[in-house]
Amino acid sequence: MNLIKSHYNRVITFLCIYLTLENQTITAQCAMCRAVLDNDQNQAVAQGINDGIVYLMVLPYIFVGFVAYMCYRLYRKSYQNQNQDQNNK
Repeated sequence: MNLIKSHYNRVITFLCIYLTLENQTITAQCAMCRAVLDNDQNQAVAQGINDGIVYLMVLPYIFVGFVAYMCYRLYRKSYQNQNQDQNNK
């Protein structure tokens, strides 16, 4: 059980640090996107940027879902091992 908590704490700490540092880079790009989208002349470029934003928005949800599934699987495996050890005693 301590192994799961230790691993979970490391993952959460890494994600918090990464997202805190990465936020600076992400916010720096907003002015560039807005300048391109405000231009009414080229709607194809605006549509492409919008599609890219939607694509990039989905990836973090997939990543979080994967991490949650892995934590669940690790927890379930640990729980099953504890039950087997108790039944063998």
